Amino acid sequence: MSMSLTFLGIESSCDDTAAAVVTEGREILASVVAGQTTLHADFGGVVPEIAARAHAEKLDSCVEQALAQAGRSLADLDGIAVTAGPGLIGGVLSGLMLAKGLAAGSGLPLVGVNHLAGHALTPRLTDGTDYPYLMLLVSGGHCQFLSVAGPEDFTRLGGTIDDAPGEAFDKVAKLLGLPQPGGPSVEAAARDGDPRRFSLPRPLLDRPGCDLSFSGLKTAVLRLRDDLAAAQGGLHEQDRADICAGFQAAVAEVLAEKTRRALAQSPAPVLAVAGGVAANQTLRAALQQVARDAGAGFLAPPLRLCTDNAAMIAWAGIEAYRAGQRDGMDLAARPRWPLDRKAAPMLGAGKRGAKA
Repeated sequence: MSMSLTFLGIESSCDDTAAAVVTEGREILASVVAGQTTLHADFGGVVPEIAARAHAEKLDSCVEQALAQAGRSLADLDGIAVTAGPGLIGGVLSGLMLAKGLAAGSGLPLVGVNHLAGHALTPRLTDGTDYPYLMLLVSGGHCQFLSVAGPEDFTRLGGTIDDAPGEAFDKVAKLLGLPQPGGPSVEAAARDGDPRRFSLPRPLLDRPGCDLSFSGLKTAVLRLRDDLAAAQGGLHEQDRADICAGFQAAVAEVLAEKTRRALAQSPAPVLAVAGGVAANQTLRAALQQVARDAGAGFLAPPLRLCTDNAAMIAWAGIEAYRAGQRDGMDLAARPRWPLDRKAAPMLGAGKRGAKA
């Protein structure tokens, strides 16, 4: 085994099939992502059964492409890291079964990775950030503030009690007749809009703490759309642009204020943001200003590493391996897997465990 580890990463938790080869020296030798946007476009969201089938069809080729781009074979690797949850269970199972097969056939160590840890540790991969730091993980299905003190040491300071921001963006796009994925569509429409035209709520700003809520904001957009359509017989393009701008401004203001509170509650030298919604430039600018005001550094990964990818899984696997983690063929797929296992569930729990 080499002194500097090289890992294959496999990611299939939602609607992106991905494989990557990453070294302990923070080199991304290859990163392959096969998206499924066109497969789900007619449904207004991700269909789990379609996603799982697409993963099963694409995983082998993605791994082959990643190894070829990296100029490596399985014999050149030191381990295999795979997303073991949380996510759509069919997709997680597809990636996990492939990883188990590769590990069994090659004799390589297997490391199961929490998908959220992949996002949360991305600043370590991209910038070599030292522990501790404050992470705002903001994606389609998750939103939480995390104090990150180690590869398995996460303390949740707050998070969403209902919809995640990415989910809210998708739903607003659907309400306004914009294409999916909703985040880029809303952001594009907002560029031509006036964020001050409509007064939209800023949920939970009147309550202390770092928890967030976006369901009411989404409902306010629905009512605004219906009122405009009833008053003028339809929705004009400028109406859509102004609603998108107002919605985006509301999300940015809420995230900025809650981030200020998180930094005050748990001061950190660096504020990092990761997850698909971190690609939104308006939100990035608002968060960067918050960090500047607090005297903290600000880190956001390159856009290609904001959305789901396998490079972050490979890196998280390397960190976990160095910390002593090894998994066997009994590694289970987990639809739910909170990072901070000591914190009370925010969204409820059932037989499958805490949601977040």
